[in-house]
Amino acid sequence: MSLRYALIALLTAGPMTGYDISRRFQSSVGHVWHAPDSQIYPELRKMEAEGLVEAQSVDDPRGEKRYYRPTSAGLEVFRAWMETPLKYTLDRDPAHLKAAYFEWASPEAAKQALRDHIARYEDLREQWAGQLTAIDEGTSDVLLARLADKDEREQRRIREYKRFAYEGLVARADAEIEWARYGLRLIDELNQD
Repeated sequence: MSLRYALIALLTAGPMTGYDISRRFQSSVGHVWHAPDSQIYPELRKMEAEGLVEAQSVDDPRGEKRYYRPTSAGLEVFRAWMETPLKYTLDRDPAHLKAAYFEWASPEAAKQALRDHIARYEDLREQWAGQLTAIDEGTSDVLLARLADKDEREQRRIREYKRFAYEGLVARADAEIEWARYGLRLIDELNQD
């Protein structure tokens, strides 16, 4: 997946300024596709040059603002991507690579690596569970914008697919936390004198 598909996905909720996109990106699609501002703004300009998004300038007391929205060509490209099977890339997983060679680390260093892994995934789990709560309580601005002009059936489809994605992320976090906890027990077992 490239950044452009994540940006178009976000913009299907409605027109946004670059600032709005950046802010909402981190609290929405940013949970499944990381991109810093240094990538978002150049990609928007590139997409505009390619006719995938269009920007409308609006005067504002603090200066001109540009509101981006996907073009019909952008929506076609997005829909074509959605219909194309994913090509999975090979994983780069430093935590599991390190774990495969824990015999080279002191027991304390190995345990610290696993405690850090647990902390990371507990933090992610909290964020992802928060997204589930926002979906259920209707407190996500991006989701509310996406639902605004949809009928009840389409609203349910949108909510349930979002819920499905975040349930999968929560399950992934739970599995990683349990794996690391098992590793802590294994280190203790293997290092008994």
